[in-house]
Amino acid sequence: MDNIVQIIVLAVILDSLAGDPQNPLHPVRIIGYGISWGIKLHQYFRIKLPVVSFVWGVLLTVTIVLTAYWGTKYFIEFLDKIQPWCAYAGEVILCYFIIASKALQVESMRVYRAIQSDDLMNARKNLSRIVGRDTQHLEYPAIIKATVETVAENFSDGVIAPLFFVYIGGVPLGMAYKAVNTLDSMIGYRNEMYEYLGKFAARLDDIVNFIPARISAFLLIAVVFITRNNLKQAFRIYWRDRYQHKSPNSAQTEAVCAGALGLSLGGDNYYNGKIVSKPAIGDDKVPPSPSHIIIVNRLMYLATILAVVLIILIELGRRYIYV
Repeated sequence: MDNIVQIIVLAVILDSLAGDPQNPLHPVRIIGYGISWGIKLHQYFRIKLPVVSFVWGVLLTVTIVLTAYWGTKYFIEFLDKIQPWCAYAGEVILCYFIIASKALQVESMRVYRAIQSDDLMNARKNLSRIVGRDTQHLEYPAIIKATVETVAENFSDGVIAPLFFVYIGGVPLGMAYKAVNTLDSMIGYRNEMYEYLGKFAARLDDIVNFIPARISAFLLIAVVFITRNNLKQAFRIYWRDRYQHKSPNSAQTEAVCAGALGLSLGGDNYYNGKIVSKPAIGDDKVPPSPSHIIIVNRLMYLATILAVVLIILIELGRRYIYV
């Protein structure tokens, strides 16, 4: 296998065993520090004009993304000068840092265990760690749906998209993607503060996630077939509701999971005390159950394994053709 495929395989294994390390030197946290610094400067200069705010957002986005790419590239080259195996290990670890399958599973299962213990307050608290909506008034059915929704949505940008960009452009491109995604999660909001500052980052995130989101959806459809969940319903809801979101990408994976599980996801929710209207994705065929959280995690992990297998097969096929 090519080195980059080996790196991906080892990084996925490492993530599944160790999960996301929580420390101040995590590269995604470092990216977050840089974005926070740009936001603070924007506030310090009290920028109000939309056009100036937009330009500031463009400069911030370009600076963060290029720094993530070149910083990663130079760091790997520095390690290579020490020892090639140091660079190889560094690439594995950096790739591992940008995959979030274990983190999604751990955080969602915290919600599951709180529900199973009939601890509504803790279920709401744990859910608030992984969603942006207000959770303090949600009841169990809404908590279950929100957990399923966030695992389904983040499967694409937290797992498949990083693997996609690492495969086509190496770890530096994967880290640049993670920078785009982090920018969108921090400033890509349509509100008074970020409407213009985050507009460029939000649109860039839509563009870079376009292909990975659709790959993610079809990976999920494939594992729905393998696990004998409701394939017909999964594909029907995917085809009907895949654009039922303000983002052209978020509903792709949500629609598959909504159909496979017989749930209705999305809909109106409160954010910072204000109701935000969103279209529903899927149909309420069955009442939300804690087991749906387990099922969506199983689908996510199986789809991740399938993605790695396909990467290996593509690489073997490519090498066979050019032998």
